[in-house]
Amino acid sequence: MSIHRQALVLNQNYEPLNVCGVRRAVVLVFGGKADLIETGELSIRGVDREYPTPSVIRLRHPVRRPLPQVRLTRREVFARDRQQCQYCGKHGHDLTLDHVMPRHRGGAHEWENLVTACRSCNHRKGGRTPREARMRLLKQPVKPRVTVAQLFAHHLKSYHEWRPFLLGWLDRESQAALASSG
Repeated sequence: MSIHRQALVLNQNYEPLNVCGVRRAVVLVFGGKADLIETGELSIRGVDREYPTPSVIRLRHPVRRPLPQVRLTRREVFARDRQQCQYCGKHGHDLTLDHVMPRHRGGAHEWENLVTACRSCNHRKGGRTPREARMRLLKQPVKPRVTVAQLFAHHLKSYHEWRPFLLGWLDRESQAALASSG
């Protein structure tokens, strides 16, 4: 049954906002709050007729929302640093988190103070700053921004009809990856 599928929700200016269930999309369309832009392959059977399954809907009135934030987790720090030790450059699976300014010396547990480090570099640095340990960071840690690619690109394998609505919002690297994946 198509009711378990998802629909892309666009703001009034066609900016991708989020993904919702088809059931919610139907309520928004029939409630007059959204317009049906694209339909899915399947249909929803009603009492007296079949209805197209919403795949892309556009809200009729603009919605202001705060920008999504990346959660501060080990996995996200490793992803930001591309699974690479920020001291020696080694890639691998035996990685740890390092506080650039150690916590016991007032360093905060935040994006700008966390880096990926291999076990040997983390041990070598110990409870010191990189300068005190005579170690150098490959790049300064920064808080990553959430991109449309991170939010929606993984849905494109299942929902090809979303592609025209997302491509304009993706960065060039993501567009190239999508173009090569067909």
